[in-house]
Amino acid sequence: MSAPRLEIHLGRLHHNAKTLVDRLALQGIAVTGVSKATLGLPEIVHTWVDAGVATIGESRIESIEGLTAAGVGVPMLLIRSPMLSQVERVVAHAAISCKSELSVLQALSAAAQRQGLCHGVLLMVELGDLREGILAHDLEAMAQQTLALPNLQLMGIGTNLGCQHGVVPDALNMAELSRLTNALERRFGLHLPWCSGGNSANLPWLAAGGEPGRLNHLRLGEALLLGREPLRRTAIPGLFTNAITLVAEVIEAKLKPNQPWGERQRTSFAAAVPEPEPKPTSAAPGYEHRVLLALGEQDVDPQGLSPPNGVLIHGASSDHLIVGCQGVRPQVGDEQRYQLSYSALLRAMTSPFVSHCFVSDES
Repeated sequence: MSAPRLEIHLGRLHHNAKTLVDRLALQGIAVTGVSKATLGLPEIVHTWVDAGVATIGESRIESIEGLTAAGVGVPMLLIRSPMLSQVERVVAHAAISCKSELSVLQALSAAAQRQGLCHGVLLMVELGDLREGILAHDLEAMAQQTLALPNLQLMGIGTNLGCQHGVVPDALNMAELSRLTNALERRFGLHLPWCSGGNSANLPWLAAGGEPGRLNHLRLGEALLLGREPLRRTAIPGLFTNAITLVAEVIEAKLKPNQPWGERQRTSFAAAVPEPEPKPTSAAPGYEHRVLLALGEQDVDPQGLSPPNGVLIHGASSDHLIVGCQGVRPQVGDEQRYQLSYSALLRAMTSPFVSHCFVSDES
């Protein structure tokens, strides 16, 4: 089997999805499965839908088009605001999209009229993380303009926290989202189907007893795929954290000095000139079993890899991962397995040089 590759356990992913869907349903919260880290891999999306995920979220319209062609029949949510150059495709293939700009709403309305369709709108509100979103004092005016545009349906409001500046979902910002939802309903005499509280970063707050209020929808990616929450990278009880594993092949294995020598400057992927490394305090010889793997910055985020026991990651170049081994002595042609963070998974899925395969889970 070729390497590098991602080994994907669909049974474990099904368990993660069903567990979260059932757990959150007890709090009245529905789940959109965000598949963007897998580039909308149909096998994973079909697994989620089978586990009870009601909608699928993607940031690229190309992935939504691919999932539609693959026979995924649930509604699709475009979680990044549509580009003006793609509004016709968005209306044709996405049931709902997240918006924060009036010009985009107007363009989508015109496209929906041309196609004879109705397109759903989730207005995004800025609650502190400073990524996308309408400021709270502008929300009522934006909602009024949305309601006035033909062929658009206001599905609700949402927010995004934890992605840009790591702002934590808490009682204050979630209560503000509920307050804004209630205020819009009172002002315009309508019911908003969605109050979308955010992403996997919301799960620790909810698990600790956070009161959802009007929050009835979450957009989950990392929790479904990796069984972790993104803010502290802690495992979520009851979920698999090893549903997806990265496998790399050894291409060099030698006993080498454990310190470089010669004048040093920055490398292609270093932000600054490295500080001198401390001299070893041990009397033991300065050698180690150093291994190169056929995997690099072009394939994965090395800082997002968790190595197997006895392996220490020293760094990476564009196409080499350099590790030191203690207690194990891999040979050329051997394989090593690494667990991934969300950023590592995203880059590995994007690399054309990393294949993927599906592994049957033993009962």
